Amino acid sequence: METNPTEDRTGVLLDARLVTLDGAGGYTVIEDGALAWREGRIDYAGARDAMPATFLQRVRLSAEGALVTPALIDCHTHLVFAGNRATEFEMRLQGATYEEIARAGGGIVSTVRATRAASEEALLAASLPRARALLAEGVTCIEIKSGYGLDFETERRMLRVARRLGEELGVAVRTTFLGLHALPPESSADRAGYVSAVCDDWLPRLAAEGLVDAVDAFCEGIGFTPDEVRRCFEAARHLGLPVKLHAEQLSDLDGAALASGFGALSADHLEWLSERGVAAMARSGTAAVLLPGAFYALRETRQPPIDALREAGVALAVASDLNPGTSPMPSLRLAMNQACVLFRLTPEEALRGVTTHAAQALGLAGERGALKAGFVADFLLWPCAHPAELAYWIGSHPRPRVFVAGQARNDG
Repeated sequence: METNPTEDRTGVLLDARLVTLDGAGGYTVIEDGALAWREGRIDYAGARDAMPATFLQRVRLSAEGALVTPALIDCHTHLVFAGNRATEFEMRLQGATYEEIARAGGGIVSTVRATRAASEEALLAASLPRARALLAEGVTCIEIKSGYGLDFETERRMLRVARRLGEELGVAVRTTFLGLHALPPESSADRAGYVSAVCDDWLPRLAAEGLVDAVDAFCEGIGFTPDEVRRCFEAARHLGLPVKLHAEQLSDLDGAALASGFGALSADHLEWLSERGVAAMARSGTAAVLLPGAFYALRETRQPPIDALREAGVALAVASDLNPGTSPMPSLRLAMNQACVLFRLTPEEALRGVTTHAAQALGLAGERGALKAGFVADFLLWPCAHPAELAYWIGSHPRPRVFVAGQARNDG
């Protein structure tokens, strides 16, 4: 990534049609808007005629009437992996279920085999194009999970690659340790031993190396039980790490309520979420991360309880769930469209889902996801007449001009 910095790292953007998303409802467009920043942080966002005159002494840029929004945040990805699972895609089209494929040795475990065999450099090379695809759509913050190693060294390698992606591409990366993703074949006779290793050995060591920002688990019949997840979350709490959970994707194990009891940042998927789970998430402020790409790829028919989540005031985030098996989709913009078409989100909800609510799902609500004084100056200039166009187009059209910490990004 290359940037075009100003010497004093300050600037002001004029002639902008601002969508600040600073507030609970509506995405009112400020037609003659201005955005000012210093040292990578916004210090004004609003109407130009209300901006302090001294800001006009800064280097001026013109948005030329473009729509300006916060940059996008992909708050749930499995971006680092080796190989692909195209053959399983073919099997599902012929009638095999996700669970049948997993129990036959496919699914997550097949990606584990390929990822274990890949060097750190090979993993980085495989992951860079996927990350660049997201960045081209205006993503400047990405969550990346481990979980395709299921042994200490490969989990560590995945998290190291995630950190390197952030450094190489100039994108904010939040790493999530997902040791309880699947049971590796070599631990089939010692399930308890594997869980103990993840919780008592791997997690503390990886956290001590600064490789873990949060801890996740897959609470499901083909994943891990609520008791096993609870043990993992207790270990995370002991280390001061926030948690999140793959919950209620294929069945209702009351995972969202369990996660909420730990003050989880998010519960993700949620197709089988119960009223009890909704209430628990509302009490704890846990965000609901909707993953329509997996819903689409698996041809699911049971939708998350969107109306109940809305009524309870649960934040609705949207993410790509980019992964090789159930959401091979390096496009957050497509996830926005799918969230509207498949889950009946409004275009405003979809936009908030990849900005303000995605930031909440990563514990970044106070610094990202809105155009607001004190927030990181990551913003996008769109050649659009209305914000609804961002969810309307199927795919990544139109492309934005991207600013990171107030500096124009040139990915060419």
